[in-house]
Amino acid sequence: MKSGYERSRTVVLARRQLLKAGAVLAAAGFLPGGLPRAAFASEPVALGEMKVHSLSDGNLVLPLSMLAPDTPQAEVTALLEANGFSTTGHEPPCNVTLIDTGESKILFDVGSGASFMPSAGALLESLDAISVSAEDITHVVFTHAHPDHLWGLLDEFDEPVFANATHMMGEAEHAFWTDPQTAAKMPEDRLAFFAGAKRNLDTLGDAIELFKPETEVLPGVFAIDTSGHTPGHVSFEVRSGSESLIVTGDAISHSAISFLHPDWHSGSDQDRDAGAKSRAMLLDRLANEKMMMLGYHLVGNGIGRTEKSGNAYRFVQA
Repeated sequence: MKSGYERSRTVVLARRQLLKAGAVLAAAGFLPGGLPRAAFASEPVALGEMKVHSLSDGNLVLPLSMLAPDTPQAEVTALLEANGFSTTGHEPPCNVTLIDTGESKILFDVGSGASFMPSAGALLESLDAISVSAEDITHVVFTHAHPDHLWGLLDEFDEPVFANATHMMGEAEHAFWTDPQTAAKMPEDRLAFFAGAKRNLDTLGDAIELFKPETEVLPGVFAIDTSGHTPGHVSFEVRSGSESLIVTGDAISHSAISFLHPDWHSGSDQDRDAGAKSRAMLLDRLANEKMMMLGYHLVGNGIGRTEKSGNAYRFVQA
C-alpha cells in the first residue's frame, strides 16, 4: 500500500478543494456542530534573525484530577485558587510553535485535527490568520505522539496535511508508538492514544526522518531529551545568533503547578518519576540561562521566561 507521500500531490490538492465549503464555519470561529472555537496567532517574537509565532490549536477539556493525582486534592486546589486558576476543571490552551527562518517554516507539532476534541483542532485557521498555508510549511518536527500533538497530521482522506514538509520525530518515540506490543503496555483508557498514533505514523510510513536526542536536527534546532511524559519525548532549543528559545512540548505542562512544584507527579506523564526529573532539569536550564520558552499548554500564547525563587520557579509571560 502506498503512503500518502507517494500518491499524487495533484490529487491531494484537488481533494482539499472539496473541504473548503465545510471549512467556512470553522474559519468564522465555529465548528460544524455550532460550537465556538477560538483560532488566533500571536504577534511574532523576534529570535535573532528568526520569527517565532505561537499558533492556537484551541484548547483541551480535562478533569482536574489529571493535574497532580499523587498529591492531596486539597493542596492542589489551594495552589490553583491562590494563583487564579479554576478549581472545577482544566482547559489548557494548545500553543503550536512556528519558526520562520526566512528560508524555512518549521512547525513543532501539528495539533489535534478534527478527531480528538471539539474544542481543539484550529491550527489551520490560525495559520490562515498569518497568511501561511499548509503547503508553505517546510518542516514538521514532533515533540511526541500524543493526540493533541500528532492527530492533525492527516486530513479526511488520510493524506498528510503538510504535504510539502519534511516530517521528523525522535527514534525512541516513533519506535514506541509503532510497535504492536505497545498496546499491552498501555492502560485501557489510553489505548485510543496508541491506536491513533500508530495509524497516523503507519500512514506516513518511511516518509519520516528519525533522529536521536542531544543532536542538531536542523540548522539551529537542537533536540533535548525530556523523556518521561512519553518514552521518547523531546524538547527543542532553537538558536539564532546569541539568542535561544526552548520549545518545551509537554515537559512543562501547567503554568503554576509545574513551576511551583516540579516534583509533583503529573497525571499526563507516562513515567511520572522520569517526567518530574525532566521537568526540573528543563526549568533549571531555562532559569539559569535566561532563555525564552514556548510552552504548549501554558497560559496565553505560552511565550515567556522562567525565574527561580528559592526551590521553586515561576512563569513570566512575555
